[in-house]
Amino acid sequence: MPRYKLVVEYDGTAFAGWQRQATHRSVQQALEEAIARFVSAPVRVHCAGRTDAGVHATHQVVHLDLDRDWRTDTVRDAANAHLRPEPVAVVAAEVVGPDFDARHSAVKRHYRYRILNRRSPPALDRAQLWHVPWALDTALMHEAAQGLLGRHDFSAFRAAECQANSPWRTLDRLDVARSGDEIVVLTAARSFLHHQVRGMVGTLMLAGGRRLTPAGVRAVLDSRDRARCGPLAPSAGLTLVGVDYPDQPEVARASQDP
Repeated sequence: MPRYKLVVEYDGTAFAGWQRQATHRSVQQALEEAIARFVSAPVRVHCAGRTDAGVHATHQVVHLDLDRDWRTDTVRDAANAHLRPEPVAVVAAEVVGPDFDARHSAVKRHYRYRILNRRSPPALDRAQLWHVPWALDTALMHEAAQGLLGRHDFSAFRAAECQANSPWRTLDRLDVARSGDEIVVLTAARSFLHHQVRGMVGTLMLAGGRRLTPAGVRAVLDSRDRARCGPLAPSAGLTLVGVDYPDQPEVARASQDP
């Protein structure tokens, strides 16, 4: 039974997240149904990172097993044909060994968060970013972000419903940069807690608005108290932009840097 690795992109606006649910449509459901239609058999896809409702992806990675050998271009093109008009696309497909696991084989995940920082609201990308109309100091945000790097207990940025066994994570990257009216936050780690990125971005926004100092942001982390975290940044601004594997380090995110 051959195993396939797919790179998938999607607009998460219309979905209740990645994971299949009983009452709301999910990205997983849309993809499984599309592939099942062309292979004429039920399939199960497994992803590298389960995104929340409204979160997007340009480089989600999944694996699935099929009961016969298909050409990789057929898997890609047939899946896309059956996905129409869903805002989901299979970008690439390849055959991998039976030991490959989209989630457990991953060594790093990369996320991008977009903030539109201007008085006027967005007309075009409103479902792809967070509109913050008051002035933000990007240099202060980046300085504060550097205090969160390394291995820490990230309980202060963890969702109450997070199911991870431990709040300890190693944050490898948290960069904040501005390009015109847009502020981009790029972050990377082997794994993240539920809502960790959105909690960190919301707290960095307070630093950018001079409501917290960089030392104050670090104090939030050290407190391990979710009540001290800044506002949870909206899901619309968050995109999974890359997943690294031992044989493909840093490949996925290279084109995502501003």
